[in-house]
Amino acid sequence: MIFDFITDRVRRKQKIMAFLVDPDKCHGEKLEQFVASLKQQTPQMLLVGGSLISNPIEPLVDYLKTELDMPVVLYPGSPTHLTSNVDAVLFLSMISGRNAELLIGNHVVSAPFIHRHKIEPISTGYMLIDGGSYTSVEYMSQTRPIPAEKNDIAIATAMAGEMLGMKMIYMDAGSGAKWPVSPSMISDVKKHLKIPLMVGGGITTPAIMKSATDAGADLIVVGNALEKEPELVKAFLDAIDC
Repeated sequence: MIFDFITDRVRRKQKIMAFLVDPDKCHGEKLEQFVASLKQQTPQMLLVGGSLISNPIEPLVDYLKTELDMPVVLYPGSPTHLTSNVDAVLFLSMISGRNAELLIGNHVVSAPFIHRHKIEPISTGYMLIDGGSYTSVEYMSQTRPIPAEKNDIAIATAMAGEMLGMKMIYMDAGSGAKWPVSPSMISDVKKHLKIPLMVGGGITTPAIMKSATDAGADLIVVGNALEKEPELVKAFLDAIDC
């Protein structure tokens, strides 16, 4: 079970590096270079997905699972992104917004497929944090991000997610963010949680990633930086010695 793997590493105070592969941005020669880099030094997890996807997901997952020996977890932007060949799916509820479809509507549509194909769902409270730019997530979800300096709102939102029974909290500045979730916000939220904390968006350098893990992030998601420069895989992994 993927969530058991996550909780075991968190209990041992070991960080988890997750690389996000967007089917629309990482394909062809770029995907081959990315996979070649991962064969040299592998992260603990791969996420596949994005806010708006036009390329098919299933063949990408098949390719990754054939070439690499690591868990592949779906990060769906909508129920249309579901595929049965993943190891688990982040069952995301956008608790930072007030869009009913992203709080429960999409889940009702997705649940029968997930149940039928025996995919492991990991219920995750998703929090969009202002990263200084108008992101695809903000546009597609039609929600406002939590202001970057409002740590108190982030704390209360994360606590609510945990009290509602979420297994993880995911704070995301969004793809293409100008800046990442601040170490201050990560630290303050982590102090109020007993469940794993996932952080992504704006993680463009190994130094930024390390500041997030030092602040308390248990799982770090890196996407855009590796899509542009696959050769950075080793530098990111070396930065936190995971």
